[in-house]
Amino acid sequence: MAFLPEEYKVPVSSNYMKFVEGANVFRILSSAVIGYEYWNTQDKPVRLHEKPEEIPEDIKIEKDGSIKINHFWAFVVYNYEAKKIQILELTQKSIMIPMKKLYVDNPKWGNPAEYDFVVNKTGSGFDTEYSTGVNPKSPLDEKILKQYEKLNIDLEKLFIGEDPFGKK
Repeated sequence: MAFLPEEYKVPVSSNYMKFVEGANVFRILSSAVIGYEYWNTQDKPVRLHEKPEEIPEDIKIEKDGSIKINHFWAFVVYNYEAKKIQILELTQKSIMIPMKKLYVDNPKWGNPAEYDFVVNKTGSGFDTEYSTGVNPKSPLDEKILKQYEKLNIDLEKLFIGEDPFGKK
């Protein structure tokens, strides 16, 4: 007797994609919003369109006394593993630079909505490494596209601390 079906996976409930160990395959569904992010003293993200000229008063100070303000990209993706439309926020330059230089800026690849990205994650903590590749161009399943359009996700809400999946 099997307690759970052999292929069973616990459903993903988050609206935000997080990279897991191994291959992370996703299709980009939206344009990216770009900005800067820091975490405040209440452990909440604060996102800004421009890098602050002065250190924000509410910025969280790390245990070693440092502060972090990261450049980010955020965009809507279809996460094939989770079988879910989610927001992916990138701050890792080791992912951003190859995505932009090798694929998005390359006329042979072009529009990232036409192919799947594969980000391989190995290690953890300070030993985490990422490699970025793509699968060949392929059409997106029409059901995914229709589902995305119905969700009416507004990434600009990230900048005012609201839920991008909320009603407009």
